[in-house]
Amino acid sequence: MINNHNEGLNIGIFSFFAGAGFLDLGFEQTAGYETLFVNEYHKPFLDIYKSTRQDLDISTPEFGYCLNSITDFLEPYHEQFLQDSIKVARHKKDLIGFIGGPPCPDFSVGGKNKGAKGENGKLSATYVQLISQNQPDFFLFENVKGLYRTKKHRAFFESIKKQLIESGYYLTEKLINAIEYGAPQDRERIILIGFKRNVLVDFGFHVNGSPKLKEFNWNEKTIYSQEKLMQLNWPKQEKFFENNQKKCPENIIEELTVNYWFKKNNVENHPNANHHFQPRAGLPKFQTIDEGDDLKKSYKRLHRWRYSPTAAYGNNEVHLHPYKVRRISAAEALAIQSLPKEFVIPEYTSLSNMFKTIGNGVPYLAAKGLAETILSFIEQTNVNLSAHEEIICK
Repeated sequence: MINNHNEGLNIGIFSFFAGAGFLDLGFEQTAGYETLFVNEYHKPFLDIYKSTRQDLDISTPEFGYCLNSITDFLEPYHEQFLQDSIKVARHKKDLIGFIGGPPCPDFSVGGKNKGAKGENGKLSATYVQLISQNQPDFFLFENVKGLYRTKKHRAFFESIKKQLIESGYYLTEKLINAIEYGAPQDRERIILIGFKRNVLVDFGFHVNGSPKLKEFNWNEKTIYSQEKLMQLNWPKQEKFFENNQKKCPENIIEELTVNYWFKKNNVENHPNANHHFQPRAGLPKFQTIDEGDDLKKSYKRLHRWRYSPTAAYGNNEVHLHPYKVRRISAAEALAIQSLPKEFVIPEYTSLSNMFKTIGNGVPYLAAKGLAETILSFIEQTNVNLSAHEEIICK
């Protein structure tokens, strides 16, 4: 059984598909978690990860950074390394968790849409296989809503859930929106979380034949209701004028607006302030797009007093500054992803890699909310178990 609640939990995290580490940071900035191992295939992303952790004074993972494809961990040498690392970690930590968001273009409606047969789609199956083989106490799996809502891909999603259930996991899932956690962005993602059956028994759960974890409270750490937010009278499209001034409208939530986060993160003086793409189509095209016109497939201009659409900066999708004749900067994109202003991408990173890793990442506040929700579920259950044991002892 895990340590008594009053002593504080000590949870080790093994991170896969880490990117620049937005998801990991949410866990690292939540007391009780420590990242022990980081896997990322693309070196520029891993370089960003290392640099930002040094800036933020976060310790190097005990079992290091691994620049490999996740498929390598199915081969003898890397498989043994992972198993040995987990074995050592179990002697030091109360629980071990896997977290990761496999690359999603093959499940995205706006992406390749090749599904489980695509090269990226296969990596989701590999991640599930690693979970099944290594048996962490819990896991988190993140992906685009297309995996959950598209009929073509839903069958694959159900198949990996079946595999996890057969491997001894009880599951819970939800289509979350980052804006519910306070990020200034309308970004829906499917999150699948699982706990080992024996861990739940240790928690004091009365497990039965159903592998659904109904007691998991997804809304415990959300700040806003998506349904209610969408009913607010957010400003619509307005004529674009460079550097014009606009007061914040009444009856909206200013803390969820692009402009609020730009000021919060002091983006004009941020080290990544000047990192933005130059226009290919010329400035005149930029000037014709209204502030708040973000419904186009490309060339979306944000509205300063509204939240951003999903931060996706690939496939020729261009996001324009609300009141400047340019694309948004990396500093502004990081703010939209709700990163702390101290999070800085090294200037030697190419613009393509900057924006790709920003767009791929889980918004920091959503990541932190998920980490806190998992921790709260564990702690509350352990408290209930401890109280039950005290009653028996008396």
